[in-house]
Amino acid sequence: PTTPPPSSDGCSATLRTDNAWNSGFTATVTVTNDGDAPLSGWSADWAFSGDQRVVNGWNATVTQSGSSVHAVNAGYNGAVPAHGSTSFGFQGTGSAPGAPAITCTAR
Repeated sequence: PTTPPPSSDGCSATLRTDNAWNSGFTATVTVTNDGDAPLSGWSADWAFSGDQRVVNGWNATVTQSGSSVHAVNAGYNGAVPAHGSTSFGFQGTGSAPGAPAITCTAR
């Protein structure tokens, strides 16, 4: 994983490919609260650089439009304590995406 970009919103996120095969992959995104106060919710946004498509996700609502992906916390993992983290995963088609820059927003 690459170092996440600094965030003014108090959170950051990184993507890790867990498994990859000829026509797809699974990945985990870890959302970290970089602040001193708890988060009550979060969202994560990134763009794939290739032909990747999200098939399904877990522990977040994950949607895709073109190459842009948007994920919002599930009802049970939006609260993240100060300096804590949570994660969500998804299955995709296409080649494994590497480590795209992710914009994390506290909600």
